Amino acid sequence: MEIQSIAAFKGAGDLASGAAIRLWRSGFRVILSELPKPLCIRRSVAFANTVFDGNMCVEDAVGILITEASQAESVWKDHKIPVIIDPDFSNTLILKPEIVIDARITKRWQEDTHITDAPLVIGLGPGFKAGENVHAVIETNRGHNLGRVIWTGEAEPNTGTPGEIKGQSIKRVQKAPCDGYFHPYVKIGDYVKAGETMAVVNDQPVIAGIDGIVRGVIYPGIFVENGLKIMDIDPRGKREHCFSVSDKASAIGGGILEAIFSWNVRESFLQ
Repeated sequence: MEIQSIAAFKGAGDLASGAAIRLWRSGFRVILSELPKPLCIRRSVAFANTVFDGNMCVEDAVGILITEASQAESVWKDHKIPVIIDPDFSNTLILKPEIVIDARITKRWQEDTHITDAPLVIGLGPGFKAGENVHAVIETNRGHNLGRVIWTGEAEPNTGTPGEIKGQSIKRVQKAPCDGYFHPYVKIGDYVKAGETMAVVNDQPVIAGIDGIVRGVIYPGIFVENGLKIMDIDPRGKREHCFSVSDKASAIGGGILEAIFSWNVRESFLQ
């Protein structure tokens, strides 16, 4: 792969966005696809928010919402990142990307991602098998192997438990208590205490489990289903972390870059 190659991301959440920024800074033409109503909660660092607001700035990168893949070229010329609502990815594939990254973090294989989608197809996290449905897998689980490139086999299985931050795991994540419309009382960057009501879904309260800074809030007014992750508290209490790419996203982005730049070397060696 060469610099200026098109790298197309499925998903524009915080991990996808942080990884995409590393590729964008390295000279790749990056495009991200999203759903009509994204369920991302770390909206302050996710290009998914362009779906609601039309544009989004994450650190030094600006995402611009487009309606057709043909508009991507003009966005790239402005040194910005196009984001497109494209649930089945068909519009994005018109661009014939050299690299496709499934960054939706569904933690299971989606049948709409295939190793034949591009010359290099990369899957993030559990659900992908390197050499079968993708060329390479990037480890997304926190710990020793975070960001590691896997050329044979799979990432670590989904634990079903949020990653631990400062000794906190389950309590730092809030889920919808019922089906209904979500209405937050706090915003990203606010400080909350354990026991505080952070939001309601219909008339059911969403209670903070720990003290900390609100790091994630799903888009206000959106309909959510019972058990959906809707808010996130960071116990480290550093507000600035809410507005910059996370260590996890950066590590994953580094793994993607390694996979891209080593792909040609591997192909030459195997020939």
